[in-house]
Amino acid sequence: MTKPTILLVESPYYRHISDHLAQGAIEALADAGALFERVEVAGALEIPMAIKMAAQSTKNALGRSKYDGYVALGCIIRGETSHYDIVCNESAAGLSYLALHMDLIIGNGILTCENEAQALERARPDLKNKGADAVNAVLGLLDLQKRFRGQI
Repeated sequence: MTKPTILLVESPYYRHISDHLAQGAIEALADAGALFERVEVAGALEIPMAIKMAAQSTKNALGRSKYDGYVALGCIIRGETSHYDIVCNESAAGLSYLALHMDLIIGNGILTCENEAQALERARPDLKNKGADAVNAVLGLLDLQKRFRGQI
């Protein structure tokens, strides 16, 4: 049985929060015995494009994407303008589009919070651990994919 290879795509806009998300994600991947790579992009809006580029350009020996799944990690904190709503909606819509139209397995670990305290509570591995939740969503979908393909 081959180990899944997951690409973590991280926005370090709030580095102290994204580091917690990444820590939780990496620990969950290690627990599952999965392989992974990490890349960083400027912000949450760039995450869907980075995933699309990776899916289209990185191929294994069989001509398929070398990644079995993708995990989006970042944080958006509400500010004083409507920019928050745009970034939240468009990043989520981009990830959904890729999942549904490119058949990619994506875990959405982009936090959308009212303030920094909420973000830290959700990001920290010893609290809500949303980085691990995003990884576990991907791993669960990979298992389901194998089941539907008759591989398990």
